[in-house]
Amino acid sequence: MEKTNASFIEPVGKVNLHSSKWALGSGLGKFHALLESFFIKKGYLLLFVGFLLGRALILAKLTPFCLPFFASVYLVRRERAPLALIGLVVGAATLSLANAAFTFTITVWFLVIFRISQKWLTNELRALPFFVGIILGIGKLGEAFILSQQLVLYDLMMVGVQACLAFILTLIFLQSIPLLTLNKRRQLLKTEEIVCLIIMLASIMTGTIGWQVYDLSIEHIMSRYLVLVFAFIAGATVGSTVGVVTGLIFSLASVSSFYHMSLLAFSGVLGGLLKEGKKIGVSIGLFIATLLIGMYGEGGGSLLKTVLESTAAVCLFLLTPQALTSRLAKYIPGTPEYTAEQQKYMRKMRDVTAQRVSQFSGVFHALSKSFSKMEVIPDEAENDREMDYFMSHVTEKTCQTCFKKEQCWAKNFNTTYAYMEEIIHEMDQNDGTVSTKLSRDWEKLCTRSKKVYETIGQQLTFFQANQKLKKQVQESRKLVADQLLGVSEVMDNFAKEIQRERENHHKQEEQIIEAMQGFGIHIEQVEIYSLDPGNVDIEMSVPFCNGHGECEKLIAPMLSDILEETIVVNKEECATYPNGFCHVTFRSSKAFTVETGTAHAAKDGGLVSGDSYSTIELGLGKYAIAISDGMGNGERAHYESNETLMLLQKILQSGIEERTAIKSINSILSLRTTDEIFSTLDLAMIDLKNASAKFLKIGSTPSFIKRGKKIIKIQASNLPIGILQEFEVDVVSEQLKAGDLLVMMSDGVFEGPNHVENYDLWMKRKLLELETDDPQEIADLILEEVIRSKSDIIDDDMTVTVAKIKHNTPKWASIPVYNLKRQA
Repeated sequence: MEKTNASFIEPVGKVNLHSSKWALGSGLGKFHALLESFFIKKGYLLLFVGFLLGRALILAKLTPFCLPFFASVYLVRRERAPLALIGLVVGAATLSLANAAFTFTITVWFLVIFRISQKWLTNELRALPFFVGIILGIGKLGEAFILSQQLVLYDLMMVGVQACLAFILTLIFLQSIPLLTLNKRRQLLKTEEIVCLIIMLASIMTGTIGWQVYDLSIEHIMSRYLVLVFAFIAGATVGSTVGVVTGLIFSLASVSSFYHMSLLAFSGVLGGLLKEGKKIGVSIGLFIATLLIGMYGEGGGSLLKTVLESTAAVCLFLLTPQALTSRLAKYIPGTPEYTAEQQKYMRKMRDVTAQRVSQFSGVFHALSKSFSKMEVIPDEAENDREMDYFMSHVTEKTCQTCFKKEQCWAKNFNTTYAYMEEIIHEMDQNDGTVSTKLSRDWEKLCTRSKKVYETIGQQLTFFQANQKLKKQVQESRKLVADQLLGVSEVMDNFAKEIQRERENHHKQEEQIIEAMQGFGIHIEQVEIYSLDPGNVDIEMSVPFCNGHGECEKLIAPMLSDILEETIVVNKEECATYPNGFCHVTFRSSKAFTVETGTAHAAKDGGLVSGDSYSTIELGLGKYAIAISDGMGNGERAHYESNETLMLLQKILQSGIEERTAIKSINSILSLRTTDEIFSTLDLAMIDLKNASAKFLKIGSTPSFIKRGKKIIKIQASNLPIGILQEFEVDVVSEQLKAGDLLVMMSDGVFEGPNHVENYDLWMKRKLLELETDDPQEIADLILEEVIRSKSDIIDDDMTVTVAKIKHNTPKWASIPVYNLKRQA
């Protein structure tokens, strides 16, 4: 289980011979929780770290740690910044009162300047190191001038060094402070974060320089302990890195500690190489390094003292609990614990990838069907229309200026049309020649027969080329459809292969079953697919409840208490016979729900409307309402509008952003046909988490939001889909509230009322006159009002959709489960 808001532990078993061991473990657990709460949650660790950094020095006189540490804490954990400031000032006071006064003054100046500059900053994180470096440099420059009343080159060099160090330390602290202040970190550490953490720990330990216990140096003991821990966890590479970095920091703080870097680096390498021997092997590595380096040169201290310091470090290391090292090992690359965490993460990513691939497969399948569908217009009607176009071009160049035009086309239309149609067919089939009989008959009727033959021959050339082009387009369309279908099948098979292994939640499944059975509810099977906060997905098989509603009234409230978030029944398939099982899906509840109502009517009371509408509940916690109006009326308009909504639904369900989805649909519809067939789209995307809404209006009429006695108009100017291949989509955002009524309609409703000059005012007045808040009743009333205003004549397709935003209030309160222990 990767991310959950509730972690389970095994129920307490029988108290027997192991009761004392359990009591000891429970006591240690409570003590550990108490320490974690005191230092991490309440922030007193920052107080202690600030105290050590306040007295940390570089080259025995430079103090560049204070301002970078405070600035980083102020940006990361602002509420804990006062504790950090107190620790820094107290630590600086141990060096000198002047140093404490400078630390406090420069911190106040930073707060004032940074707070004033926040109005113009677009990225505080990037600007912070520059602020710290410049402010500390100016402060140190002023301090040097006040003390000596003049500035020499050495002072300028020291100020520049401290400003650069402050800049770098700010970057390091910004990476490492979150590791010390977050008690439940889920992400795995990067290599840069590990190095920053090591540098920060070494910097903190420089604050212990000069501390001694029984003549043993505290900084030497703690630095060797740090190397032992990292060498034991991550091996020789990380151990030697920790040793070199820590030794380098100590050598910068005190030149007398330069030999210590060699000892730490060597002990890190040896300890890492001997980590297979567990803690004893790593400890032996430190002792070997201590003896070799100590015998090579005393380095400012006796060999006995160095060995005693290493012994103290080893004792601390051996007393370090296994739980702490195992927990730290999860975040360091190269460790088995890190690999296990990576495998968990990969299993989660596998499931998410499989779902997305499956959704994209559905998108490609829908595109394939869209390209492969035949034209709605019958072949015979299409042929008649093409013949009419062909003949109009011929007569425009021949008969239009003929003196017998009235005789041929007014008095003998049918005869002339039949002869010309026969001539066109024969010339098309016989390579431009006409039979003798037909030619003789036509010459008796027409005085410009040769001109007609020549014009028909010319037009046939264009007609045949056009037919050939249409055939190529149809073949290309079929080719694209086949390719898309193939891609869809490949992606669907790939998704099935990925989903063969479900994430392992066996322990949690058993504990849920045990908790339910302890409550007296029998459950046959539990399958947990996700325990992510806000995205819980659990399936259960429950015995037939005879319609008593156990799932909604008992199981969902108990899961809500266990998982500490509202769980509801998403889908329920009841048993078909008394001894069977009901299959139930439980999901996380959303903060808001949407109730919709729709009313529509076709032109002249027909059965097929050119308008289409759809309400889609997406899996991303969003709810989409869409209305599409195809150009014209009837079957073709319905086909275009319905195709637009079907493509929109598939693309949105795949997780593609709304603006990109509409652009994709526009490109598809523009390429799919050469006919001038367009469709409008009115889309509202409602986020069920916070009720924020986005409106995308493509050639559609305005929408209205009724909030009590207030009417809000939503409109945007975009061309209908299919006109231009490339266009920008304007998005209108609006924050909805519980109780709001969203009214969307096609142009047949908005522009439908007769004898109305201002449609906006008329619609707003009708909405304000409503005495009901039921979406379906409102939709019916609006449609009826528009039809009545037109004397019961429906001269255009009409569609109106009304949505009501409501708070999602669970019907049942959570039921506490006392026999299931949770980890704090």
